Amino acid sequence: MTKPIIKIHNCETNEVVEQEMTNAQFAQHKQDIADAEAAKAEWESRAEAKAALLKRLGITADEAKLLLA
Repeated sequence: MTKPIIKIHNCETNEVVEQEMTNAQFAQHKQDIADAEAAKAEWESRAEAKAALLKRLGITADEAKLLLA
């Protein structure tokens, strides 16, 4: 698999260079993707837990906001 291409822009000379990510950049890129997926999964899990709690209590999200205000 080829690595993604990145653009490097030198603002002083206005030169733009396109090159493949280095191994370190690619490793960081993969880690960032994994971190984002984990954060999304956690957010979805919390949203499901919140919905289940509201259902158990028999109130809507708007009613819960009123109680917490």
